[in-house]
Amino acid sequence: MNNLMDNYKKQLEEILDLAIEKNATDVHISPGLHPIIRINGQLTPLTKKAILSSQDTQEIAFSILSDERKEKFLSQKDIDLSFSYREKARFRINIYYQLGQISVAARLIPTKIRTIEELHLPSICHQFAKSPQGFFLVVGPSGQGKTTALAALIDEINHTRRDHVVTIEDPIEYLFKQDKCIIDQREVGEDVQDFHRGLREVFRQDPNVIMIGEMRDAETISSAVTAAETGHLVLTTLHTNTAAQTIDRIIDSFPPYQQSQIRMQLAATILGILSRRLIPSLKGGVINAVELMIVNSAVRNLIREGKTHQIDMVIETSSEEGMISLNRSLAALVKQGLISVENAELHSINVSELSMLLKK
Repeated sequence: MNNLMDNYKKQLEEILDLAIEKNATDVHISPGLHPIIRINGQLTPLTKKAILSSQDTQEIAFSILSDERKEKFLSQKDIDLSFSYREKARFRINIYYQLGQISVAARLIPTKIRTIEELHLPSICHQFAKSPQGFFLVVGPSGQGKTTALAALIDEINHTRRDHVVTIEDPIEYLFKQDKCIIDQREVGEDVQDFHRGLREVFRQDPNVIMIGEMRDAETISSAVTAAETGHLVLTTLHTNTAAQTIDRIIDSFPPYQQSQIRMQLAATILGILSRRLIPSLKGGVINAVELMIVNSAVRNLIREGKTHQIDMVIETSSEEGMISLNRSLAALVKQGLISVENAELHSINVSELSMLLKK
């Protein structure tokens, strides 16, 4: 039995080694298919590897899980976890059932935390890392580098400030090596029951900076905004596309009788919203397109007055303050010969405006 488990573990390790070697972002292990990795946004089957049976995928999945986690997985039918692989890399893993069979999706997390410059984020992000308090969000669809951008900010804080940083994540992705800061990383389900409890307890832990892996409900959002109000820098992510949509999503997660209060709190605490898109580059790999809203008095007034639909116009007309509209970011990348027009249009939320910018 042990030999059989060792074989499945070896099979998994060979797949992960190939993913690291080929600079893949994701690995998929599903019954009836070769193992598949995602390179530059494209799914690529590892055809030199055997097609996996239902038994193969189950045993590969079980080789990752402790007995306790295996029991949890079998009862709830899916599980999230992080997995350190021989100091080469970490993987964020989701194991799940589909058609009664087990599949595995793994996201590669590089061991090196890249800097703001290496990620080609706007240089003004350095200012957000210096903020003593407030609320900063990184948003975008799944797989667009939100956690990677947050990690760059936390790592900069770690090397430039003498503060206590507490992260609440599900699961923990990047591991920080403490430098000038104390960094406590708490994993939901392992170190803390849930996001809301973690945020409730964090106030007793004397934090300066709080990173929340993802805001999933009104309770978590409310606690995060309160933390920003009471003198903490709060960094978090949300699965939204734009700054305006993010404000609406936060406010709409509350019942109508609470929305006026959350508008006031948000207007007072929010520092900025960075939206990221990773787009296939004509030179290979992927490249970063961004929208950046920096909160000024005009944005605060729009949030307070419920006129979030006008935020896009403020971003568009405030480039001298460092704000960046997504279409301007996409148009600049096309004009620099870094991405195709087709890919720019695919990621734009206003294609006609993008066309006008490309003609200028």
